[in-house]
Amino acid sequence: MPARTWCAGAVGRVADMVKKVLTWGLVAFLIFFVAYRPTSAAAVFKSLGSTLVDIATGFGNFFSSLIA
Repeated sequence: MPARTWCAGAVGRVADMVKKVLTWGLVAFLIFFVAYRPTSAAAVFKSLGSTLVDIATGFGNFFSSLIA
């Protein structure tokens, strides 16, 4: 097997491992955050939800303006 092919495969495996570790770290942090600071967690999720609603409203207004 050529060295270049082996190296590319190793980099891909390392990237997959880093992605997996970061994903599990994020899940653990979210569980910890909700368990130990439920009021703050609720405020964060409420803010995120409000932001998503504002974005959707903006897109709706934009497309309504295009049609009208």
